Amino acid sequence: MGVTKSDLFTETQNELANYAKVLAHPARIAIIQFLLKTNTCCNSTLVEDLGLAQATISQHLKELKNVGIIQGTVEGVSVNYCINPEKWHYIKKMLSDLFDGYDPTYCSNC
Repeated sequence: MGVTKSDLFTETQNELANYAKVLAHPARIAIIQFLLKTNTCCNSTLVEDLGLAQATISQHLKELKNVGIIQGTVEGVSVNYCINPEKWHYIKKMLSDLFDGYDPTYCSNC
């Protein structure tokens, strides 16, 4: 696999690609859907609900947290995770701007 020349692209393009990369795993989508449904959870709840190993869940949570999609608070020996509302709306806007840029009238001859 070749090296991505990120300096050829805008900061926004690189940022959106990074979010898309993190979201491009079905386990992470399942985690996000679970968090949206429950509004908060701890890691052990995800293990029970998704049926993945603790270490696997922890790795996916780490990736989601690294880009700011989720945030966690320590309560005793467990960590409760939830969607980071500011980042969620920011990513939603970035994706909406991308998809809204499509005008099907220009592709009628394709």
